[in-house]
Amino acid sequence: MNTTPPTDCPAWRKLQAHAESWRDARLGELFAGDPQRARTMRAEAPGLRLDYSRQRLGALTLRLLAQLADERGFEQWRSALFAGEKINSTEDRAAGHIAARRQAPVAGLPDPGRYARIVNLGTGGSDLGPRLLADAFGAHAPDVRFVANLDPLELERAIAGAQADSTLVVVASKTFTTQETLANANALRQKGFRNFVAATANPGAARRFGATEVFEFSESVGGRYSVWSAASLAAQIAIGAEAFAEFLAGGREMDEHFRAEPLLENVPALMALVGAWNVNFLGMHAHAVLPYCHRLRLLPAYLQQLEMESNGKRVDREGRPAGYATCPVVFGAEGTPSQHSFHQLLHQGTAPVAVDFIDAAVNDVLTANLRAQANALALGTGDAALPPHRQHPGNRPSSILTFRSCTPRDLGRLIALYEHKVFAQGVLWNINSFDQWGVELGKQLAQRIMEGR
Repeated sequence: MNTTPPTDCPAWRKLQAHAESWRDARLGELFAGDPQRARTMRAEAPGLRLDYSRQRLGALTLRLLAQLADERGFEQWRSALFAGEKINSTEDRAAGHIAARRQAPVAGLPDPGRYARIVNLGTGGSDLGPRLLADAFGAHAPDVRFVANLDPLELERAIAGAQADSTLVVVASKTFTTQETLANANALRQKGFRNFVAATANPGAARRFGATEVFEFSESVGGRYSVWSAASLAAQIAIGAEAFAEFLAGGREMDEHFRAEPLLENVPALMALVGAWNVNFLGMHAHAVLPYCHRLRLLPAYLQQLEMESNGKRVDREGRPAGYATCPVVFGAEGTPSQHSFHQLLHQGTAPVAVDFIDAAVNDVLTANLRAQANALALGTGDAALPPHRQHPGNRPSSILTFRSCTPRDLGRLIALYEHKVFAQGVLWNINSFDQWGVELGKQLAQRIMEGR
């Protein structure tokens, strides 16, 4: 499979030249010159629609981006992903998250009726995904809480008012060596908590710790991709097996769409191509994700890890320094609250930011606010009579993902969509999206500092 630098591809050089013609292009003029733009620049996937008409690109741009994907060997890499080949080269293993969501929900779960409180101890992928799922769709009983921090305040808040005998502690750690997670587990044991179960790829270590039940998942499932596996044990208890099965089904639907659809009708692939265009050819190095749906309020935090831990890389698959930008800075927040926070920068800041708006069809008021923000970013004010501080330059790109509803199945579709987008961009940039060596050095140095070395 192709591991040459993308800058060696003829399509890359064509895109560089092509980008010059878009430096001064205005979105307002593009819409005025093409009344069908909003209809033609969209794509459908199961349960959702992508509208990318507010992106600064045209039909030729898309053809050149598709040519780049072809030259990068996109189809071969995609086939290898679905075939379970060892595409995670630095760790010599496959990326097993697609296989994880082909399985049934975890069997033999602890009876939630026995417990008044569930406390999930995990960090990174063992926290962000389960926390998102439980927050979005969890019931009030049992009370499920999450602890990711070494700061003891989070642990104290998670167990406030809890009785040890009626509390189930889920220790979620792929390696079962994660410092933060084990420190919190030992702290709870010292406080008299005894009902421990584990979700891990290292069952021996979990049993030596004293977990009474161990729910295993594959070592090939990366932490930030593990929401589909037993790592979401606490979330599955919170939302129930039926809802978790729907979540898995949504992920599988997006898998099939990504695997089978042509490139320019393929929503994850299109988002990857558009994102690379913004980063590498229009020089946009930040990306905001804005869900207009309270159930999805934790999605931006989840995607920060998914995207930046996967593609925040400085060397390519052959160990060469990347002579081009890779992952942008990803941030975001729930839609309408964020309008009163950082949207000032989105509209009038000096560094333009690309935006994904997510419309989960909650109500007409939220949708109206979302579309108003997207239009304001694209079109600005255009009134030269306004004083400078009230002028909005516009021409700032965004896409809108529209869902018919917000159910566990929809969330499964959405997370799988972003996973595939990340993978496709890794192919374009010739980087391994499935390792995370950049997080290790700080852990090692912290250990040395604590040991006095």
